[in-house]
Amino acid sequence: MTMQMDRRTLLLGGLAAGMVATGGMAQAAPFTSRRILVTVRGAGRDVLLIPGLASGPAIWNGVVGALPGCRYHLVQVRGFAGLPADANGSGPLLQPIADEIARYVAAAGLKRPALVGHSMGGTLAMLVGLKGLAGRVMVVDMLPAGAAMVGGTASGMGFLADQLSGYFTGTAAGRRYLAQIVARAPGAKGSDPDVIANALRDLANTDLGPQLSRFAAPLAVVYAVGSDPQQAAAITRRFRADYAVKKDAMLKAIGPSGHMVMADQPARFNAAFKDFLAV
Repeated sequence: MTMQMDRRTLLLGGLAAGMVATGGMAQAAPFTSRRILVTVRGAGRDVLLIPGLASGPAIWNGVVGALPGCRYHLVQVRGFAGLPADANGSGPLLQPIADEIARYVAAAGLKRPALVGHSMGGTLAMLVGLKGLAGRVMVVDMLPAGAAMVGGTASGMGFLADQLSGYFTGTAAGRRYLAQIVARAPGAKGSDPDVIANALRDLANTDLGPQLSRFAAPLAVVYAVGSDPQQAAAITRRFRADYAVKKDAMLKAIGPSGHMVMADQPARFNAAFKDFLAV
């Protein structure tokens, strides 16, 4: 009996000391991941912002600055924009990263946050949304099938993407060529060529279109169109067709704009973002 009481006293004493050290509240250990890094800015409604291929959280600076009142969780993929690749240096990339974002949502205690993803980040946002963890999802300039962004299909381009990935990562000439691409691409400075090659391979092999019928969360899609009316009409037809399975998806074209919609048309994009959160 005495030993039992002593053990209970020690446990209670340790818990009390821990609560004093944390200001009276039990605190979870910081989230760590070998695939993503998450930083938090602001206070209010929880919104996860996921950048695209080779990009870092800085692409969202205009949104965060213009639209206060949210607690923004800025996701950065390891291997992009100056972060070492760590676990993203080899093997599958997209699904493991989506799994880590989902793990972050659970570890941070977020209740159905809004997810916003640009380009590859849009694919990641949809993958997390398919797990039923998102309150709503916005995809920025990305189709359900990555290969469709260049006019192909996952079945048609998957093998080619696998071959190109091997060329980029397995040969000296391929690595030099990919390094040159990284050096010229906006926002890609400091990105790991191997991680970019792995991401391109996975994107070319991924088609989420057939799964959109079970996508329960509200989905908004913002896509870029240029100044040519015929080209803009063709892009609109493609986006509407590829997201048609999700019958209540809200699609909005913004132009004239390139792929970086939030940078090319900040006022229009921020207005669409605000509408997305208000629904």
